[in-house]
Amino acid sequence: MNNPFRATRRNIGELIAEWSIRAIASVSILVIFLIFIFVFREASTLLTGSEEAPTEQTSTSSQETTATSTTQSEPDVYNPDAEEPEVYNPEAEAPASGEEGAPGEFIYIAANPAYPHIYNPSSGLIPPDIDATSSEEEVIAGDTLSFGENFLSSTWQPVGEVPKFGIVPLLIGTAKTTLIAILIGAPLGILAALFVAFFAKPWIREIVKPGIELLAGFPSVVIGFFCLVTVASWVQDVTGVPYRLNAIVGGIGLSLAVIPIVFSIAEDALSAVPKTLREASLALGSTEWQTAYRVMLPAAAPGVFAAVLLGIGRAFGETMIAIMATGNAPLSSFSPFEPARTVAATIGSEMGEVVWGSEHYGVLFLLGVLLFVFSFGLNAVTELYVKTRFIKRFQGK
Repeated sequence: MNNPFRATRRNIGELIAEWSIRAIASVSILVIFLIFIFVFREASTLLTGSEEAPTEQTSTSSQETTATSTTQSEPDVYNPDAEEPEVYNPEAEAPASGEEGAPGEFIYIAANPAYPHIYNPSSGLIPPDIDATSSEEEVIAGDTLSFGENFLSSTWQPVGEVPKFGIVPLLIGTAKTTLIAILIGAPLGILAALFVAFFAKPWIREIVKPGIELLAGFPSVVIGFFCLVTVASWVQDVTGVPYRLNAIVGGIGLSLAVIPIVFSIAEDALSAVPKTLREASLALGSTEWQTAYRVMLPAAAPGVFAAVLLGIGRAFGETMIAIMATGNAPLSSFSPFEPARTVAATIGSEMGEVVWGSEHYGVLFLLGVLLFVFSFGLNAVTELYVKTRFIKRFQGK
């Protein structure tokens, strides 16, 4: 049946606007899909072994560079008018303690060149399980692990002869900071939403609500700098912890990013509850506060729960605040008073310096896949559990 109130003809401007919206939406969806494909493809290099090509290329380049440097009889002189600099002899005796070498001179004599993994080679300390006469190949072969064991280990040290890509400290640091952020940000955001929705006067609501929502537009680097300069000193003075930057400081900084999201979504959910429920509760003798947290808040539980889940996703994926405020140290410690390092901070701080196509490069993209899977899981829980189970429950089905 045709609708008599529907226009039979549309002008050219409406058609252009309609097809422009469709084209922009299609391109946006395609770009998002291509980003996911790119991330998964780069992470799959760990399984296909495509990182061997850059290694061989690097080896070939290093051989060519060595051959070229060997054929050069005389080094380039920066200042031809100056005297010829002395050639550094690694076998020469190092300066005695308390004496200074020549300006700009760098002397490095390894205690055990066959074991390059000593943290401080000049100390002369050699692990008891390493023989001083062992070759470098034997030492490296003894430390080699399979990728699964390496990926699930408790050491994140991607730079070295035997790189270690253990994600356990990254997961622990992410869990600590996210939990602290939600424990601080979710209650504050929900209580602020209750106040604005049911207790605040109209003129107060018009000031407070936009003010809190503007906090969501603050750059992450500004919040991180505020935590680095002010919050870290305040936390250290109050708690007396030896580490100025730790998981608590990072959690407080992340909570500043979580509060606007939780507040905005929770306030919209509370405002959408029918006013008849509030009027019926007040007519039965309930106080304003009893009506707010016993009637209106349970009725808006699906939206409030979705706000908390989105806040968790915001804290889990935040990068700049985590880099600046948590100490950025991959420690496998559950103490909130020690530094931590999150998955997102690891990607943000190391992706700019990683060698393209290397194993480290693939591991960072694999961490990006983990972030995507976690975010997708939160959205799935919000869609399936909140919108299905909770809504049916409060509708009496």
